[in-house]
Amino acid sequence: MQKGGIALATIDKHSLTDTYTLTNGVKIPVIGFGTWQSKPEDAYNAVKWALAAGYRHIDTAAVYGNEEAVGRAIIDSGVPRKELFVTTKLWNEQRGSYDAVLSAFQDSLTRLGLDYVDLYLIHWPEPAAHHNDWQHLNAETWRAMEHIYHLGKARAIGVSNYMERHLNELAKTQKTPPMVNQIFLNPYAPQPELTAYNSAHGMLNEAYSPLGTGELLKDETLTAVAKKHNKSTAQILVRWSLEQGFLPLPKSIHEDYIKANADVFDFALDDDDMQKIGALAGKGRQQDDPSKFTFQKQIPALH
Repeated sequence: MQKGGIALATIDKHSLTDTYTLTNGVKIPVIGFGTWQSKPEDAYNAVKWALAAGYRHIDTAAVYGNEEAVGRAIIDSGVPRKELFVTTKLWNEQRGSYDAVLSAFQDSLTRLGLDYVDLYLIHWPEPAAHHNDWQHLNAETWRAMEHIYHLGKARAIGVSNYMERHLNELAKTQKTPPMVNQIFLNPYAPQPELTAYNSAHGMLNEAYSPLGTGELLKDETLTAVAKKHNKSTAQILVRWSLEQGFLPLPKSIHEDYIKANADVFDFALDDDDMQKIGALAGKGRQQDDPSKFTFQKQIPALH
């Protein structure tokens, strides 16, 4: 199946190593393991459990403060590097200049203990200190990202939390289009206009917080669908993402949940399920407005 220039994996396959194909031909496993809000010691154990359970796609970021722990877990797992897909992200306060981006990327590689990453993302389009000049900042940042990509240090590059206005502005100067847009996606916040835009412009929709940071796990509609299929609510949410053509990034620090969140290939949601889940749109938390995002955190440079 083709959608917006992206070769999408069909949803009837049965493996965590099934893949989507990005516009540059790079294959990316259809479920990623998220590490947001995981302390280093928790991230280390969780990534090891995830890799033992069959996950091959690991997602982290400089601002998470756990890149080093993730890297150690990857090494200690014994899984060959060529079998893994590793994503990290460039944080806001690391984006002062073209050279700052290159330095931040090298720091991430050092913390991860890797020679390259499979996907490098700009974490936010409008850092708090740059709400008035985000257009120029993004153009310079992306120029550095393209350099990293063409050096082969990142097999693919993309963005996170970008809205249409950010992507349209970036398109004015980019030479290599983003291959991924990682955004807040779940039944409460399906973002149909943005996901359609991403697909039409060749970007895979990655779904962070596919469980709604736990908010959706208590939803009565979802728990009823889960009971119908003899599955957990989390499994219904991961499956929903896949059936939308999204790439979900479920996160847990509990070994049993990590395993269960990947056990989603032996059932399908029917039309009645999808209609009921679709009616949840607009409830609960929605995507944060980048123009109002003010969280700041300085990432210490390596010495």
